[in-house]
Amino acid sequence: MENKYKAADYRHFDKIPIKRALISVSDKSGLLELAKALNAAGVEIVSTGSTAKSIAAAGIKVTEVSQVTGFEETLDGRVKTLHPSIHAGLLADLRLVSHQAQLQDLKVEPFQLVVVNLYPFVEAIAGGATGEAAIDQIDIGGPAMVRASAKNHANVAIVVDPGKYPEVISAIESGGTSLKQRKELALLAFAHTAKYDTAVSNWMANSAEEAWKIEAGRSSEDASKNPGFAKSLEVDATLATVLRYGENSHQAAALYKTEGLEGSLGIAQAKQFGGKDMSYNNYVDADAALRAAYDFNEPAVAIIKHANPCGIAIGSADSVDPIAEAHAKAHFCDSVSAYGGVIAANRTVTLEMAKQVADIFTEVIVAPGYDIDALQLLLTKKNLRVLQLPPNYSRENFEIKQVSGGMLVQETDTFQNFSSKNWKLVSGVAADPQTRDDLEFAWRAVRSVKSNAILLAKDGASIGIGMGQVNRVDSCDLAVSRAGSRVKATVAASDAFFPFADGLEVLLRAGVKAIVQPGGSVRDDEVIAAAAAAGVTMYFTGERHFFH
Repeated sequence: MENKYKAADYRHFDKIPIKRALISVSDKSGLLELAKALNAAGVEIVSTGSTAKSIAAAGIKVTEVSQVTGFEETLDGRVKTLHPSIHAGLLADLRLVSHQAQLQDLKVEPFQLVVVNLYPFVEAIAGGATGEAAIDQIDIGGPAMVRASAKNHANVAIVVDPGKYPEVISAIESGGTSLKQRKELALLAFAHTAKYDTAVSNWMANSAEEAWKIEAGRSSEDASKNPGFAKSLEVDATLATVLRYGENSHQAAALYKTEGLEGSLGIAQAKQFGGKDMSYNNYVDADAALRAAYDFNEPAVAIIKHANPCGIAIGSADSVDPIAEAHAKAHFCDSVSAYGGVIAANRTVTLEMAKQVADIFTEVIVAPGYDIDALQLLLTKKNLRVLQLPPNYSRENFEIKQVSGGMLVQETDTFQNFSSKNWKLVSGVAADPQTRDDLEFAWRAVRSVKSNAILLAKDGASIGIGMGQVNRVDSCDLAVSRAGSRVKATVAASDAFFPFADGLEVLLRAGVKAIVQPGGSVRDDEVIAAAAAAGVTMYFTGERHFFH
């Protein structure tokens, strides 16, 4: 619609006293405290359905919406607030004399406060609601009231989050809401309805796609290619802190906290006990370290530098202190590179592990917990950032990477329900139990290494790592070089197949006794023949673990 008014027609209001409030909420957290504060201030409360009943049951005076509209709730509650007597009170711009006069002619009282949160659609879907049960949870009147009030924030304060109730109560006590406050609340309100509408549209799109698959008779194999990618993607994140800089000092950077694609919590939500503020690179490396450590069910430690592992190891089941043993083994892999690294453990850090870390310059240590004496020791290192994961730390099912003009989304590469029983022995004799364990360890650990990736291992620890090279031969050379004299009788894992036998031959000459790799090269026969000629055990996994 065209705005026929001039700037001079608008009166300016900053603080607006709250005389009349409209409340309609599904989440009733803090409702009665707010209602009591409004009642004590003499504010008229207009409300709907169960919200009105809750307020009345607490002995607080409340006016039912039907008393305002003269129209009883109908169609099973689908129609109750969609009425001119309500929306005129929400949308009247009282900065304009003409709007004020029209309200008086209509005998409609304006609202200065609207408190609305929407039907729990997202929660209903998460709880398994489908079909009509899901559709019934699509709110109509609620978003209309929220958007109307947010549009008219010059006159109305709209509250969609119970966490804002204390702020509203303070405003009531101080004589009303400010324009700045109402603008901020309006922004939150529009974001709230946008997120809600996106959730509904994603559900509708997915439902339609599933119906189409059924109608078209698509195979389960075809359907598995889309394990849950929605028609649109929304990432909701809140600015947590502005960092000193990004990867380099000339780049600005910030940390945003998100609930994640599935509501998980990770490194962004970790609690910091000591040390300097986290940097951009600290967060990147800490997340990579966590990813590596949590690839294992056993007590594990990963030491990361520039998003690549300096060492990964697991503790022995019969060890007195498995997590301390894991750290010692991981550090031994490449103690030079571990200087200034980032350490992640998937178990509580013990005093013994803390003693080891305290003697090594380390940027960050992150773990699910710390023994009290371990924490006390680590906090004596003033430059060491000590982070504890949130209790419900988990990995998202999907990963997002920004590219120019859009985003790439993929399923997270994990080792859930890992088993080597389907590995195919293609050369040599079947590995003995100890060698098999080392091959399984190497296969899990190589996932954390930037491709092209080669990892040598023995006794549940990395021995030499070759990473990030543009050809697999160079990665093999690097892994062997880093292992040095320890290379004999190690096992090797390659994150992808050997395209030629030359990379494999580097490992064979070095004395590697067993190899695990995906297989799938057009030259597999050549590679197998080289392994067989050397009498080396080699398994094909049938899957790869690129990490770019």
